Amino acid sequence: MADPTSWLTIRPGWKVVASDGSEVGEVSLVTGDENQDIFNGLAVSPSALGKPRYVAAEQIAEITDGVVSLSLSPTAVESLPEYLEPATSAVIEPDDKAGFGESVKATAREVEGELVAPVEARERPPGLLRRIRLYLRRKTG
Repeated sequence: MADPTSWLTIRPGWKVVASDGSEVGEVSLVTGDENQDIFNGLAVSPSALGKPRYVAAEQIAEITDGVVSLSLSPTAVESLPEYLEPATSAVIEPDDKAGFGESVKATAREVEGELVAPVEARERPPGLLRRIRLYLRRKTG
C-alpha cells in the first residue's frame, strides 16, 4: 500500500477510483490555490473525451502516488455535477499617473484594441476543443 501524499502532487492523468476500488476516470484538472494551500477539488473525466465531473475536496478519501480515492460509490460519481470552468475576469489598472478619467479612457481604448479573450460573466462547461486539450495534457503529462 502506498503512502498518502499532498493534493499538491496530483497531476492530470492520475487514476480516480470509487469507494469500492473501481476506476471511475482520470484527473483532468486540480482546482485550488497553491499559494494559499487551499484545495477545492478535481475535474474528473470518465472517458477520453467525456464531460468532466466536479469532485469536491470533501469527497476525496485518500491521495496516493498516481491514484485518487473517493469516498463515493460509482453510482454517486456518475451523478456528480458537470465541471464548470470559472468565469473570467479583467482588472484594469492605469499605466500612468494622469487624472482618473483620462487613465480610464486610455485604458479602455487599449483593452478594446488588444482584447484576446472575452470576459465572461458566468461559469460554463468546457467545450469539445477544451476537452480534447485536457485529454492530450493528461496523456502527455
